[in-house]
Amino acid sequence: MMRVPFLDLKAQYASIKEEVLPAINWVLDNTAYVLGKPVSEFETAFAKEHGVQFCYGVSSGTDGNHMVLWALGVGPGDEVIIPANTFIATAWGATLCGATPVFVDCDADSYTLDPRLVEAKITPRTRAIVAVHLYGQPADMDPLNAAATKHSIVVVEGCAQSHFAEYKGKRNGGLGRASSYSFYPGKNLGAYGEGGAVATNDPELARRFKMLRDHGAEKKYYHEMYGHNYRMEGIQGAVLGVKLRHLSAWTESRRRNAALYNKLLQGIPGVGTPKEMPYAKHVYHLYVIRASRRDELQKYLEEKGVSTGLHYPIPLHTQKAFAHLGYKEGDFPVTEKAAKEILSLPMYAELTEEQIWYVADTIRSFYA
Repeated sequence: MMRVPFLDLKAQYASIKEEVLPAINWVLDNTAYVLGKPVSEFETAFAKEHGVQFCYGVSSGTDGNHMVLWALGVGPGDEVIIPANTFIATAWGATLCGATPVFVDCDADSYTLDPRLVEAKITPRTRAIVAVHLYGQPADMDPLNAAATKHSIVVVEGCAQSHFAEYKGKRNGGLGRASSYSFYPGKNLGAYGEGGAVATNDPELARRFKMLRDHGAEKKYYHEMYGHNYRMEGIQGAVLGVKLRHLSAWTESRRRNAALYNKLLQGIPGVGTPKEMPYAKHVYHLYVIRASRRDELQKYLEEKGVSTGLHYPIPLHTQKAFAHLGYKEGDFPVTEKAAKEILSLPMYAELTEEQIWYVADTIRSFYA
């Protein structure tokens, strides 16, 4: 029996250890523990890679979700359109501003926000649409931006799972008014702890980002607005600066791994492989299949040494935290059906062909 972890961060660390340790030691030797040179250099490089003018490192992706909407002036009484199929941190961006998340179903092929359903949810209280680029695949941005322009609201990109993903040949991050990223350790570009970023091409919004992350001040002790401590640690900036240089190669490895999975899983009754949309370059943060008898399959794989994940088994509108919003089961059928069928297989750049063959053969033996 072969053991295939869902994610192998040790393998990635081993491949860059000789680069990353000196970068961390520089932070320690220079006591540059919060923000500082490694963070600013990473911000510049990351912005350039994503074709955006401004990027600021923050303390986590969740904090970035909040900061973007806060900087846009979202507050109590406002509504923010959120995909029903996403991690709950997306919705915290709205709730931490005092706004109400308004959930919308996902598209059955892309799993991202279904643009055909968005406009019906826009009201006079709507301030923003959060377009989450889920599992590594961009949302369909053109119709979302068109709806936002029509109703004088903004589109914010949730890029936590989509570093280097492309929409119609353009990398995400500058496809809406602003964007937020997560660098949680398991992401395609992961820190050695918590970390995130916000990005925009709007100079005034960028100024607000910079102040909000540092207690509402541009100059120390001169606080122009409400703010918070959302600053990135120096060690995380140093680690991310090293890892960013490898991200293109890691991304292509993920795409090759996904292509092999697609080939090997083809034709297995009861298994549906992910669909890369014609407008997208998918970066496969997660490799998510649809599976009949999903729970039985997951248990079988675990018994055979294959670790898997569920992203996400409980849709946001059925979470206890949002019970007061009045949603019920049946409101978002596409998301609810996916929640019962989706299964995330092992996916990372260091995954070997031998491991992928083993996973695929194990799935085939289950259905046989």
